[in-house]
Amino acid sequence: MPKAPHIVVIGGGYAGVLAANRLQKAKDAIITLINPRPEFVERIRLHQMAAGNHSATAGYDTLLGEQVRLLVDSALRIDAPIRQVQLASGDVVDYDYLLYAVGSTGGVPSSVPGAAEHAHPLSEFEQAQRLRERLQDVPMSAPIVVVGGGLTGIEAAGEFAESGRAVTLVTDVVGASLGVQARRSVVKALTRLGVTIVDGPDVLVTSVGATEVTLADGRTLPSAVTVWTTGFGVPGLAAASGLTTDELGRLITDETLTSVDDGRIVAAGDAASPSGIPLRMSCQAAGPMGVQAADTVLARIAGTEPAVLNQAFTGQCVSIGRTYGTVQIAHSDDTPRRVYIGGRVGAAVKEQVCKATLTFMAKEGRKPGSYFWFKGRNRARQLAEAGKDTVGAARR
Repeated sequence: MPKAPHIVVIGGGYAGVLAANRLQKAKDAIITLINPRPEFVERIRLHQMAAGNHSATAGYDTLLGEQVRLLVDSALRIDAPIRQVQLASGDVVDYDYLLYAVGSTGGVPSSVPGAAEHAHPLSEFEQAQRLRERLQDVPMSAPIVVVGGGLTGIEAAGEFAESGRAVTLVTDVVGASLGVQARRSVVKALTRLGVTIVDGPDVLVTSVGATEVTLADGRTLPSAVTVWTTGFGVPGLAAASGLTTDELGRLITDETLTSVDDGRIVAAGDAASPSGIPLRMSCQAAGPMGVQAADTVLARIAGTEPAVLNQAFTGQCVSIGRTYGTVQIAHSDDTPRRVYIGGRVGAAVKEQVCKATLTFMAKEGRKPGSYFWFKGRNRARQLAEAGKDTVGAARR
């Protein structure tokens, strides 16, 4: 009788959990999910956690299927030739197939003087925890500056302002990924909550101090707490393991999400770069990538040809406090349509999306194969424009 395959999933975020649950379709497989934290982190709620109105966590016992074993540890290195993962605890885990879903990280730029010492990023659980503790140390009247007008910056500014804090949002464009109409909706909601917006094409933070933020034009903004929400990175595990990565450190794969170095390593989520043309870092992209990466592993086990990446974007949701929100409807290639949902209805839709995300993950754990996602032809167009074929796979 052939040995049951051992599939190791590194990373217990949106992509990793869905992938692990999907892999239960291989009834005899042994599935191990390696994650440094004992609880699932709802990254899309970290701004709420920092503001003190949500834990931003969920128990893995409510999300993972019975066939999935959770191993709380950190992966330090992947030894692909001998199929082993070295852990921070000193243990090693052997695998037959590896699913790489380590997600993304956030930080502050070393090029901005004072940012590393005084600014608080908001992309990881521990970062949100430190920011929450810092906010508890300063009076409600203390000024807060949020740097970055993307979705994270908008949500942080709105959440803090609604709690009664004095917030200034500093950015070149508020909601640059949104359409013009949706941006107006966001600005209107932020203004209602009392957020001061300092924006413009030449707005640039040049230094961060303990009590102020300095802009390129010489203006100084008072800031007892500075929140930095621009820029994302990825963990360095793939690069440290000698695997091929892009300039940001994402694992380069073919269109079946298989590593170009090793046919038994498959990647999904923010840390994957299929054909060197990654999808937008987001929960919306990570989930479908997770199940498609799992399907690739299942095909390899079954000895069949895996399908190529096929998913479409539907839009972007942003909450602005608990009262307002904006839902940008998008084309399948992630470009914004003119249609959006704003105000209180937008906030209600965003909240339902957050709740539904966990619901779908848990359902996949109970019933592997139940998760569905939207598909489209935009990926093929992207590849054609880049002069790449639809698979481009390397097998070793």
